[in-house]
Amino acid sequence: MLLPKKNRVAVYSHLFKEGTMVAKKDTVLPKHNAVDVPNLEVLNLMKSLKSRGYVRETFCWQYFYWYLTDEGVEYLREYLHLPAEVVPQTHKKAASAARMEGDQFAAGDGRRGGFGQGG
Repeated sequence: MLLPKKNRVAVYSHLFKEGTMVAKKDTVLPKHNAVDVPNLEVLNLMKSLKSRGYVRETFCWQYFYWYLTDEGVEYLREYLHLPAEVVPQTHKKAASAARMEGDQFAAGDGRRGGFGQGG
């Protein structure tokens, strides 16, 4: 299927930024929910990436879920001309989340709450 380059770049950019893509199995849907591209084009682009091993696909309840693989990250980085420092959100380390949890427990008074335990 021939696609305009701007639509291909829009889908690839969103996929690289998020690291995942979700699409309803509806070929007549005029626009995809996250990208301003017809849903059929998104489905076909992701099918192409899946056949080349750049994404992993899961299908549940009439929705497709695609997850970017390491090979897919390298391919999109090359296609979109991005530097090596830029990574998808799903590939970023969760150090900030772990730090926030540690701060939460450090700020508490050490008591454990629960039902009937008092304030």
